[in-house]
Formats: sequence, C-alpha cells, structure tokens
Amino acid sequence: MPLSDLLAEHHRYLTRRWFFRDCGVGLGTIALNTMLAEGRENAPAADGAAKSPHFAPTAKRVIYLFMGGAPSHLELFDYKPQLAKFNGTLPPPELLKGYRAAFIDPNSKLLGPKFKFNKVGKNGAELSVLLPHLAGVVDDIAIVKSMVTDAFNHAPAQLFALTGSQQFGRPSVGAWVTYGLGSESKNLPGFVAFSSGSKGPSGGNSCWGSGFLPTAHAGTLFRTAGDPVLFLGNPAGVDAAMQKDSLDAIKALNEKRLGVVGDPEISARISAYEMAGRMQASAPELMDLSKETKETLAMYGAEPGKPSFANNCLLARRLVERGVRFVQLFHEAWDHHGGLVGGLKTECGKTDRACAALVKDLKQRGLLKDTLVIWGGEFGRTPMVQGGDDGRDHHPNCYTVWMAGGGVKPGLVMGESDELGFNATEDKVHVHDLNATILHLLGFDHEKLTFRLQGRDFRLTDVHGHVVRKLLP
Repeated sequence: MPLSDLLAEHHRYLTRRWFFRDCGVGLGTIALNTMLAEGRENAPAADGAAKSPHFAPTAKRVIYLFMGGAPSHLELFDYKPQLAKFNGTLPPPELLKGYRAAFIDPNSKLLGPKFKFNKVGKNGAELSVLLPHLAGVVDDIAIVKSMVTDAFNHAPAQLFALTGSQQFGRPSVGAWVTYGLGSESKNLPGFVAFSSGSKGPSGGNSCWGSGFLPTAHAGTLFRTAGDPVLFLGNPAGVDAAMQKDSLDAIKALNEKRLGVVGDPEISARISAYEMAGRMQASAPELMDLSKETKETLAMYGAEPGKPSFANNCLLARRLVERGVRFVQLFHEAWDHHGGLVGGLKTECGKTDRACAALVKDLKQRGLLKDTLVIWGGEFGRTPMVQGGDDGRDHHPNCYTVWMAGGGVKPGLVMGESDELGFNATEDKVHVHDLNATILHLLGFDHEKLTFRLQGRDFRLTDVHGHVVRKLLP
C-alpha cells in the first residue's frame, strides 16, 4: 500500500469522530463509575447489605402509616372551642390575606368540630372520641400539631411529603433510607409498601419509587391476597430444577452484558432475580397470618385471608421482625370534601384499632425502642366549610402527625395552632424538618446523605430542613 494511503488509513482511526464512536462505551463506563463513586459515599453494597450510618442511631427501621387524602386535624387531634363558638360565621378577613384554597372560596363560613374530644394520658392530650384505641397508647406516642407543607393538592403534596419535591422523579424517603442503610433481610426486599383504602395514593408509584437512585432501592408493592408479588409462584409445568437452569442462564447473560457496558441497572436486575428466588420460600410464610395467636389477631382486628388495613399493620410488624428496613402503609380514603362525619367514622373504624395495636405489639416485643412509627397525611383540612355543612377543603397551613418509638420522646404533645386551627403558631414543623428528623433518628446527617446527579448533590431535604430537637429525649 502506498505511503499516502497508509497515512490516510492511520488518520481515519485517529479522528475525533472515530474516537468517540468506538471508544464511547469505555469512556462512558469510566465516567459512570466515577460519578457513582462520588454519589454513593453512603450507599450500601450492590447486594443491599446493611451499612453503618453517620452516627449511632436510635431507630433501625421505619413503619410509615400514610393516611392519603388528608385526615381532618380539627376532628381528630386539634380541638378548637373558638371554632365551635363561631360556627356558621365568616372568618376574619386578615386571616385570609394571601391564602389560596384548593376548591372553595376562602371566604366561606367556619365549621365547628363535629366530634367531642377527651383529655387522655398522663399529659392530658386531647384526642377525638373517634380514636379510643390510640388514647390507650397516647403515652407512647408524640403528637405534633404544628405541621405545615407547601402544597395543597393531593398528588404534589404526597410527593412533597414522601420525596421532598412536588415533581416526579425524586427518590422516596424509603428509598433514601435503604440507599443509606441497606437491608438486614436476605430473603425479603429492604423496602415494602402496601395499599388499602378505596384507591392507591394520588402520587402513584412514585410514593415508594427510587427516582434517580438505583432501582434496587425502590419499594416493592405487596398485595394482601394471593401471592404478595405477582408471578412469584412458578407456572404450571415449571419445576424447581427447570427454574434454576433458567435463572442460571439469565444470570450468566446479564453478567456478560454487565461486563461489556458496566450499567449498574443490570446489577439491580441480577439482584432482583436472586431476591425473587429467595422470596418464593420466605414470602408465603410471612403472609400466613393464621400463625398469629387469636389474641394478636383480635388486638389488631385482623382476619387472615381478608385484605384490610389491620392485616397490613400486622404484616408490617412481621416484616420488621424479619429485618425489612422500611415498611410503608398507604390508606387513601380521607378526602372528605363532603360526608365528613360518616367518612371519619368509617375510616377511624378501619384504622384506629390497628394503629394502636401496632404500637402496643411492637412495645411488648421489645421492637418499639428501635422501630420508628409515623402516622400522618399530606396536609390538613380547612376550618371553613365545604359540601353544605359536612365537609372541609385541603389546607396546607396546619395539620397533625404522630410518631412513636425509635428515639422519639413518648407522651409529648408539641406545637400549637391559632384559635381557629388555621395557622401553625408555635413550634412550626415543615415537611423538610420532619424528614430531616426521620433521617437523624436513623443515624444520618440529612445534609450529608446525598447522591450526585447532573453536577450537583441531591438529598431528601433539598436545601432545607432542621432536626426537630423537641421530639428527641
């Protein structure tokens, strides 16, 4: 070949276009590994093994009882005699300045509380008569009556409460927890979600999603009837030997592809197959509530084989006993724009006994001290009426959550709202503050549990949040 042709051929292999075309995979892998190394300082190993937090935690696991649709704090936790006194009158104009309601004209008549309250517990906490079982464990919980949020519609508010952002695409709090701590269970996912009520959460699967974190940290949605996960059982004609041969072949192909492209999602896929195999043996035993004593079933109000919020609470206890790090129970049924009285009676009837039983059961088994239980929705309800005289609109300025175990100060009643229950006025706790506190109890500095993406460090609390020290002993 003439020298000129050799030089031309050599030049062809040194062009910029050729370099990025033929070496792009290698460069991409190098860049990806670098970014992952930067972003995964606090991440567990690829197999989800348990990992140490920043400092000694008081909580090792979380059960989040999320009351989707937003229960009325004014009927359940925050009794307002003045609201009862001014029932049927218009709110003060200065109270409504700059206020934006979701559906009603803010200048609607005030609606007094629909149920009586009792003083219960050593500290005289005021609880609705709709919560007699919670009253029995009130000295074991901390009630925060001064929560505030930035959103006033369901989907963005649920996303904000559970991911720290009103937009889709951010990791949920459960994903952040398993990203930081991994899992203590080898046979079950580190993050499990259940859904009850009339529908799933308005925020959809993102409420337990992994966002930009590796998908291994996403919550696994369990069903409460039949197989907990679809297709967990083998189809007819597939025995254990055939399944093992198939899985071994798939794993070999995935590992070969992983070696070529270095995509961490392939590792997540391999782990998912392996977890599914282990779950085939462990999940049926987990879901069999008939093994519980009659006394335990009665305490929760659970019925084996009949899906319910009560069954989910009992399953949550069984999951954390088996090393699952984060369990999230959704009960989307509290959106009472009308039918407030009947709706609250129904939903409290479905949930009050089981929530209290969960706290009591964890305590008597020695699990409450390092299991954090959280109860709450995405916002509160307006002091103004909607739906004739039997409903309330969405309200972000004040609502209530309660917490128990995991290092939270028991018997605490924290925060106050104004005399109409409109604005939080004392010890205000923002959503970011609550999430910062959850991470703190689990042993994390919320400002340091980060993941690098697109040139910046992301975290659950974005650039906000302070640990609520009054909740700590």
